[in-house]
Amino acid sequence: MPLLDHFHPPLRGRRQWTSFHAAWATFIASDLNRRLPEDFVAEGNARFGIEIDVATWADTVPSNGSSSDWQRPAPTLTLPFTATTDTVEVQVFQLPGGPILVGAIELVSPSNKDRDETREAFVSKCANCLQEGVGLIVIDIVTERKANLHGQLLSRVGATAPPWDVDLFAVSYHAIQDELIHQTNQSSKERQKSLQIWAYELEIGGRLPVVPFCLKGGLSLPLDLEATYARTCEESRIAASGP
Repeated sequence: MPLLDHFHPPLRGRRQWTSFHAAWATFIASDLNRRLPEDFVAEGNARFGIEIDVATWADTVPSNGSSSDWQRPAPTLTLPFTATTDTVEVQVFQLPGGPILVGAIELVSPSNKDRDETREAFVSKCANCLQEGVGLIVIDIVTERKANLHGQLLSRVGATAPPWDVDLFAVSYHAIQDELIHQTNQSSKERQKSLQIWAYELEIGGRLPVVPFCLKGGLSLPLDLEATYARTCEESRIAASGP
């Protein structure tokens, strides 16, 4: 199944990319659940146009009434910030003692590439995964906007790599710790993080790759993007030539 352009005609205007991305995340999770051990589970998650809801609960006041006179002080500062807006992802959890997040697959949306603020929010989210050792895959098939999210992510985590400025990609990241002998004391050891990267450039009309998915804790398995993409197209009644 060749990769289609979901953001320009003939697909755009006749089919919604939001529905396709959500379905793709669901089928990726389904494919992973067939191959993950029983104490792991993959869950798809799609949210678009997130708004923060504020809820108020009337809690019971302690009988001594000690907290009834307390009032929240005025904040030192009130500043705007940009949260990640659209989220389309698959999260893998390890269940014993958890759930503990061990892997995440992020499907880039147009809003993630929209402007500096939203790009920074997306990159920060991915960087947090890498800092925690969570296995990460980022898939970008958005053709209507350009952004070097891969390069921004490497810069955020302090990794230096050759320039790789491509429009569409799938990249797998695996943060590991290497033991290094301290230069001044041979009896002590330091641990340094390294980032393993598998990078694949995607092209409209081309086939999607099989990408290694390295989960926190050591488990690795193949993610067949071609198979899950083709299944999503089939279930969504999208032919190879378009709708």
